[in-house]
Amino acid sequence: MSRFFLLTGCSGSGKSTLLDALAAEGMATVPEPGRRLVAQALAGDGKGLPWDDPKGFAERAIALALDDWHAAQALTGPVVFDRGLLDAIAAYEHVTGELPPQAQTLGACYNPQVFVAQPWPEIFATDAERQHDFDAALAEYHRLIAFLPRFGYRALPVPQAPVAHRVTFVRAVLAQQNPPGVPAG
Repeated sequence: MSRFFLLTGCSGSGKSTLLDALAAEGMATVPEPGRRLVAQALAGDGKGLPWDDPKGFAERAIALALDDWHAAQALTGPVVFDRGLLDAIAAYEHVTGELPPQAQTLGACYNPQVFVAQPWPEIFATDAERQHDFDAALAEYHRLIAFLPRFGYRALPVPQAPVAHRVTFVRAVLAQQNPPGVPAG
């Protein structure tokens, strides 16, 4: 989907902040599946967390990301996904050593140009939903960067700048990538 844009990259690098700012300006956005699943588990019985059940967590993230992708079909204009199916499938492959069946159509899910938030140690912080350290976040980032081209995606680094500048950057890219008949937001 040329109007579906993925925002991926290093954990703790400002992706969710950027997504929130885009949403506040009226852009259609989809929040990160993994953080929603962790928040749900922590609010419930605490089972199925990624640090306790990585494979099961990745499977649930894939299912939620697919649900998000299908639900986004009803949205108009460009849609920016915080992480998404690509990240969930990369996590699944990391913990199992194999690709799930959903990977067969992964190359057609998002615009080929992917927004990538680079490692940003100055803003990295742990919280209830992000319990890994910066080294683990950096390792995940390198896995994702290697994963993108396998499915025809190109990394477009997001500037490490104040959020207003990052919003301007994303909007400029969307204006250039604007599919026919779809407003840039």
